[in-house]
Amino acid sequence: MQSQLPVKRKLGIITATSLVVANMIGTGIFTTTGIMANILPDKFIILLCWLLGGLVALSGALSYSELATRMPEEGGEYVYLKKLYHPVAGFLTGWTTFFVGFSAPIAGGAISFAAYFMAATGVESLFLPVNKDIAQKIIAVCVILLFTVIHSFGIKKGSFVQNILTALKILIILGLSITGIYLGSGTLQSFTEITTRSVKASDFGTVMMLVMFAYSGWNASSYIAGEIVNPKKTIPVSLILGTLIVTSLYVIFNFFILKEVNTNQVKNTITIVGNVSTQIYGNQIGSILGLLVSISLLSSISAFIIIGPRIYYAMSLDRMFFSFASRIHPKYEVPRYSIILQGMLASIMVMIGTFEQLLIYIGFALNIFPWLAIFGLFIARKRKIGEDLAVKTWGYPFVPIFYLISSLLIMITAFLNRPFEAIVSILTVLAGIPVYYLFIKKNFNYRITKQIEKYNPVHNNFIYETSNFKISWLSG
Repeated sequence: MQSQLPVKRKLGIITATSLVVANMIGTGIFTTTGIMANILPDKFIILLCWLLGGLVALSGALSYSELATRMPEEGGEYVYLKKLYHPVAGFLTGWTTFFVGFSAPIAGGAISFAAYFMAATGVESLFLPVNKDIAQKIIAVCVILLFTVIHSFGIKKGSFVQNILTALKILIILGLSITGIYLGSGTLQSFTEITTRSVKASDFGTVMMLVMFAYSGWNASSYIAGEIVNPKKTIPVSLILGTLIVTSLYVIFNFFILKEVNTNQVKNTITIVGNVSTQIYGNQIGSILGLLVSISLLSSISAFIIIGPRIYYAMSLDRMFFSFASRIHPKYEVPRYSIILQGMLASIMVMIGTFEQLLIYIGFALNIFPWLAIFGLFIARKRKIGEDLAVKTWGYPFVPIFYLISSLLIMITAFLNRPFEAIVSILTVLAGIPVYYLFIKKNFNYRITKQIEKYNPVHNNFIYETSNFKISWLSG
């Protein structure tokens, strides 16, 4: 029997930081540079975009350090927006997160793993006469199901696997970058070469959307604040340290890649790291390194599968999601049904989506709610929410303002250049509004029915008032 038990605080700084790093370093860093090269021709500008993305992510992490310590609960933006704005705002971030924030990145990460794995091992020959794309999707779904099962058996086992995979990922990126820079034949001069091709502002916005997708996850530990020991210390350290580690790795990694390639040769190439490794080390060693890259992607898939269900758990406790999502397994103490549901949706996305569409779709939608949350920091200070618990944002108000302006400009220019994906993202968000009111109606009717069962025939009255109950429920 599974019940609505509270989650327990078991996670320390190492696991919290590991989740931030693992959430950030995933599909984006290993795949987007090739797509960026198709939009921006100059290496120096591409590298500058990665550095700028790190600054935006760091400003977000600093701001979330205060939000998460003011409201150290499971759910991240769902909790912040619900308390700072209105329950419908919290619901919409949870609704969007269900489709976009975790399920879609899990799908994208699994597809990337399959692409690298197949290129490195030649395993596609085993799937003949199956189409290569179908073979990739089969492998991707198997990976999702594997980690869904692993994380259904408790946070301790899952966090152990997570920490090992994250450490391996950091070693792979550092080792590949340092040896590649040292052994590669590329020169620094290539970064100073300027092409004659003009770059539109909308192109820059699209590239920054891809970059920010790669940096998404800087807020990861805030989603599991209810399971973190000593959140006032652990959450800020994990957010800031994790973001700094990833920014450093991203810049050095892209320096290694761009130093070795001609951007015209890698346009729209997903397995760009495998191509560069083969160019430097030869086919055999390059294939091995491509395999290591595929293994490192497992860390992100694993981290997404840990974090996403905690949001659905928090929503379900508020009767804003399916009731089974808040059921905690009595032995393994995890929201198992939420984990399984997310795995099923991610698997469906693998089968129906294309990779680049997933990236733009995810990137645009993921910028909306962190923007609202950080804007809400000003509201939280005015209302003095969690004032005694708060770790104040360094550089306030300039740091959150920098994030708000940068993120807004990125979203506007990306919308102008890729309106289809942006509109689909917006429609995904708006579709949650009628769903929200359906949950309200269902919950309201359910609670009224429960109250009617307490009808007292002696006094011929009920022990509730409909209007008062409804107001009380909506205010959370």
